[in-house]
Amino acid sequence: MAQILILGGGGREHALAWRLAQSNLVNRIHVCPGNPGTAISPKTTNIDLPVIHPYTQLVQYAVDNQINLVVPGPEDPLVHGVEKCFRNVGIPVFGPTQLAARMEGSKAFSKQFMHRHAIPTAKFKTFSSSQLQDAIHYVQTCAHPVVLKASGLAGGKGVLIPSSTEEALQGLRSIMVENVFGAAGDEVVIEELLQGPEISVLAFSDGYTIVPLPAAQDHKRIGEGDTGLNTGGMGAYAPAPVATPDIMHRIMTETLRPTIDGMRKEGFPFVGLLFTGFMLTADGPKVLEYNVRFGDPETEALMMLLSENVDLAQVLLACAERHLDSVQITTRPGFSVSVILVSGGYPGTYDKGKRIEVGDVPSDVVVFHCGTSMNGNDLVTSGGRVMAVTCCAPTLEQALAQVYTAIDKISFEGKFYRRDIAHRALSAPTQGLTYAQAGVSVDAGNALVEAIKPYVRATKRLGADVEIGGFGGIFDLKAIGYMDPVLVSGTDGVGTKLRIAVDTGVHHLVGIDLVAMSVNDLLVQGAEPLYFLDYYGCSRLDVATAAEVVKGIAEGCQQAGCALIGGETAEMPGMYQDGDYDLAGFAVGAVERSSILPRSDIMPGDVLLGIASSGLHSNGFSLVRKVISLSGLSYSSPCPWDEHKTLALSLLEPTRIYIKQVLPAVHQGLLKGMSHITGGGFIENIPRVLPKGMGVYVDASAWQLPPVFRFLMQHGVIEPLEMARTFNNGIGLVIIVGREHVERAMEVLQGSPGGAAVYRIGEVTDQSGVEMRNLEHWSRQ
Repeated sequence: MAQILILGGGGREHALAWRLAQSNLVNRIHVCPGNPGTAISPKTTNIDLPVIHPYTQLVQYAVDNQINLVVPGPEDPLVHGVEKCFRNVGIPVFGPTQLAARMEGSKAFSKQFMHRHAIPTAKFKTFSSSQLQDAIHYVQTCAHPVVLKASGLAGGKGVLIPSSTEEALQGLRSIMVENVFGAAGDEVVIEELLQGPEISVLAFSDGYTIVPLPAAQDHKRIGEGDTGLNTGGMGAYAPAPVATPDIMHRIMTETLRPTIDGMRKEGFPFVGLLFTGFMLTADGPKVLEYNVRFGDPETEALMMLLSENVDLAQVLLACAERHLDSVQITTRPGFSVSVILVSGGYPGTYDKGKRIEVGDVPSDVVVFHCGTSMNGNDLVTSGGRVMAVTCCAPTLEQALAQVYTAIDKISFEGKFYRRDIAHRALSAPTQGLTYAQAGVSVDAGNALVEAIKPYVRATKRLGADVEIGGFGGIFDLKAIGYMDPVLVSGTDGVGTKLRIAVDTGVHHLVGIDLVAMSVNDLLVQGAEPLYFLDYYGCSRLDVATAAEVVKGIAEGCQQAGCALIGGETAEMPGMYQDGDYDLAGFAVGAVERSSILPRSDIMPGDVLLGIASSGLHSNGFSLVRKVISLSGLSYSSPCPWDEHKTLALSLLEPTRIYIKQVLPAVHQGLLKGMSHITGGGFIENIPRVLPKGMGVYVDASAWQLPPVFRFLMQHGVIEPLEMARTFNNGIGLVIIVGREHVERAMEVLQGSPGGAAVYRIGEVTDQSGVEMRNLEHWSRQ
């Protein structure tokens, strides 16, 4: 039989004790300090010991009384490391470690965590108390309404929602200069103000498994219609109808599962109750904040909503012992409602010691004590929030009726409560859904078309109609004078290089990459690129971002001499993480039938020419991102090999487009074959153009390994051969030329204005495969 110690003395702790007392596993529940409600609960004893770090007396009490599980109610003990104090003496705690509790203890930390793990949340910036002017500048220039949050614990009161820029600036001064929230305001998080209904999702976790309870809606404002000052909560109900099965699925897949997995991977697995506040925006659910303990008043409602066969003690022990997947957690059909009775004057100043009388309340209603105490034999008020009157019933209306009937049986001087709890659910609109409510904005799509028309028109060439907005693009092949043309097509994407663009907000370069990856593949078959089409997929269409990407695509088309004749923009809520997008491109070119490459006369002794790359191009970025994480640098760091750029800008240097430099040599019949060095490096790409039984050798000493590749070798401890099979290593295009045409080919290739450097790097051999020679040269550079 278990002995359980609950820390805390409010309605949340009363509700937990009430539910735990129903467990056959529980012998005794000790509550510190408890309240008059827990004092008369079955199996429950109040104890009076200080709940102050390092919790020495509490730990000794737990040892002396053979406590099997500790359940902290409020956040403060968890943030100050109470879990370790009990763990040191072998007593498990249903609650996170001090490291994991930072998710509530530091809003700056939790927001950075969300950013690292792509968890949907508001845009934000964090500023220390010494960065007032920077914070002011951000508020004045961010171009969206803001919320100001003290990063540390502020008793639920560290949030300001200014209605104007002037109010926001005054709020910053209040937090950062006047210290209205004390040390909690040493860091300030400035967030984008989100719009939509709020919900709270409480979920059990053992660090591996996470099981959410039905979503609840709290009522924070003191006044009906959600007016007046913020409070600790005037009531809650669950489940909230606005949290549809689709919404809950997104919450699980986009937030809860990534949060638990991310915390474990970062070395602070979460054990306990994760309370996540969400705003249901037009773009889907976004995290407002994390709490690392049961919420109040949500807990009162949810404890009554649990199915009768759910043993809460078994659930809490399973979490603490890391086997939550072995228990079932279900809820009753229907709704649970909890309405808070508060003292007159709350949340401002209020009197205490007002005598409370409780008459005969309905049998299915439970009155949880929040802020009460005993004065002799009298039950009196001792807090702002006094009682949580709670009921579960088959319908929301029935639960509310029973709660308000019970409230009429409770009296004390100054009693106040809201009469409109659950008004959002009761007044939910019944009109049909629109496409916009599903997260798709036709207006945004139209705005994008108008924004990119000038970029598209700039790619006009003979044969092409580049006026977009219709159902398809047109190209007149006859107009460009081919005699016996063969069409060549290619399609590609940007790969995980796109992740860096999204993470850093640099979007104007990856469009060039998209074009380059396709048109260079046409070039190696001797084809002139004629036209290009793109695909842009996202969760929510951000017109400015998409326009920047298309601007880059148009720039790439101009470099390649092809027309941008169309594309597809797909806005698909739920298919992508918020802020992410994906790209794909499709290019078509033409070549005279007699000029198709590679030619059949490639033979041993033919010479390999290499044309310099512009950098990493668009391959190997999964490994690049891993190396950057090991290097200790961030994308905003100065680039180690180019002090004039950030690391991000250097890594995002677009793939070189070789069309204008190489096509003249193709048309003169000087080239036998070409290989575009993309994913797979030299080892995989060069053999794709060779006759069966032939191979090549590549002399790695024939050119200098560019500094970006030396950086990757050093910080990733990557062997030279692995470099050769992964990256282009400074050579983006390999050309095969007969010995008799090497001099002329070099002359034509090097004569192109603005063309890249050309090197003689090897030869065709009669041995299959790619032999990399002098690789040690890379290690010595």
